[in-house]
Amino acid sequence: MDRIRRNERMTAMMKLLSGTPNRIFTLNSFCELFGSAKSTMSEDVDMLQQVTKTFDLGEVETVTGAAGGVRYRPTVSRAKARAYIEELCGKLSGSGRVLPGDFLYYSDILSTPEIVNRMGEIIATEYYAAEPDFVLTMETKGIPVAFATANALGVPLVIARHFSRVYEGSAVNINYVSGSGNIETMSLSRRAVKENQQALIVDDFLRGGGTARGMVELMREFNVQVAGMAFVMATAAPEKKRVSGEKALMTLEITAGEPAEAIVRPAEWLR
Repeated sequence: MDRIRRNERMTAMMKLLSGTPNRIFTLNSFCELFGSAKSTMSEDVDMLQQVTKTFDLGEVETVTGAAGGVRYRPTVSRAKARAYIEELCGKLSGSGRVLPGDFLYYSDILSTPEIVNRMGEIIATEYYAAEPDFVLTMETKGIPVAFATANALGVPLVIARHFSRVYEGSAVNINYVSGSGNIETMSLSRRAVKENQQALIVDDFLRGGGTARGMVELMREFNVQVAGMAFVMATAAPEKKRVSGEKALMTLEITAGEPAEAIVRPAEWLR
């Protein structure tokens, strides 16, 4: 192989790191890949750290210890997160998206990869320190955002279902009270998670918190700790939810009138 130049090495390294967020690559693996000395690779890592910091492109971190190395985390600064969510709120506010029953149409937002990935990075930034082992969501519209969050955290996505599937083996089923007050079922394969793991719950919408509460109770059945709960949007009312400690990116309020209007704001913790 011809001698690899520094700009080529750094481009390839950044592609590898950003393609698998939060995964640790050892310096030895880069040395073998590029045929370079450890000191040279350390200099390249230092330069990548400076570039990502200067342009606010996330974080390239060095991890010490026997299992140490280099990893990339697509972090989003609080100021950038707030500005991005404010812009998104502007698109969602008004009367054009209000549906009967005081619902808000935003399926187009949840199916746009660029938006979903950015929301996943914002959520992941808040929970890197918690080090969850997996992201849990329900089989609803929240799957894209949950997947994007799991990707940014570098952990698996686990999906709880309304009914158990024969191809998932034996499952744990619980009943819970949904936001509408109905008794519903939540099911998760016994092989999906392990005891004493940490779960991050991510979903698209939080109204009363019934479904979120159900997921917390489901994790209790598996002896799994809930490291946090994050949502794309939460309603302003009721103010008291059935869960606590949650973080939503946006807050929704539907005004009375004809036509009804949606007021969507960045969540308080972002402001």
